Amino acid sequence: MSVLVYIDQKNGQAKKASQEAATYAAKVADQLGVPAVGIYLGAADAAAVESMGNFGLSKVLHVNDEKFNTFDSGVFTKAICEAAEKEGSSVVIVSLNQNGKTVGGRVAVRMNAGFVSGASNLLSADFKVTKSVFSGKAVAELEYNSDKKVIGLSPNSIPVENTGGSAAVENFSPANTDFRVSVKEVKTQDGEIPLTEAEKVVSAGRGLKGPENWGMVEELAKELGAATACSRPVADLDWRPHHEHVGQTGVAIKPNLYIAIAISGAIQHLAGVNQSKVIVVINTDPEAPFFKAADYGIVGDAFEVVPKFVAAMKAFNAAK
Repeated sequence: MSVLVYIDQKNGQAKKASQEAATYAAKVADQLGVPAVGIYLGAADAAAVESMGNFGLSKVLHVNDEKFNTFDSGVFTKAICEAAEKEGSSVVIVSLNQNGKTVGGRVAVRMNAGFVSGASNLLSADFKVTKSVFSGKAVAELEYNSDKKVIGLSPNSIPVENTGGSAAVENFSPANTDFRVSVKEVKTQDGEIPLTEAEKVVSAGRGLKGPENWGMVEELAKELGAATACSRPVADLDWRPHHEHVGQTGVAIKPNLYIAIAISGAIQHLAGVNQSKVIVVINTDPEAPFFKAADYGIVGDAFEVVPKFVAAMKAFNAAK
């Protein structure tokens, strides 16, 4: 028996969300007294695969095939299930980033397993897990009653722990490699931190009055080492790209720090960001709903507050 974790990678390197999932898998395996095993799909350097031992994995099944650098949910689901059967894994863990959300439910169906989507913790070895419900307004405690279990871990739920180990790598060749997805072109923006993996996020709303004023938001994000985001009206007005839209109808995030600039805090926006560990709100309206959810609030004009914030961060970083 073992605990299996799906390692999602990009350009041959495991994503931060997968490092979190591996750390979580190692903790689950330790409670059960079994090894934690990873399945790494896609061509990668051997050292990158072995390094997953840093997060507690004893072994990694590596599908060292460039075809698997293209995500195909059907093929990936079958490969994960085949690996689980090979390793005798009754517990499979995926991070609920974009790819993990796609395969998690499919893996559970193929394995006839119970599935909790958005787990944030494991309370005990008898498989009670917690997850947020009602758009983050409450926390539910769920208990599995199935023999096989799939856990969809919410990103940024647990810190990555580096144990300094090295995983044994075993080449693995799934039976099914019939890809139905073909990629014609990939466009990426270098230097951007994916919102779902960002530990810090600086977001702004329609109160900034126009896209020409976004420079100070980007500057603050740069000084903080944060990702940038926006509210839905801003994306709808094409002031910012739609992939930066956070909220119930956009990207749901759970950073350690969320700074909301000139965003009133409509319920749809709050639903996608209220799992943030610390929320800082900057708004001219002291009655803005966002202040009720904020850990820290500044009542003031963003055009006066943010430049001072940037100057303070520059001075702080220069003094390091």
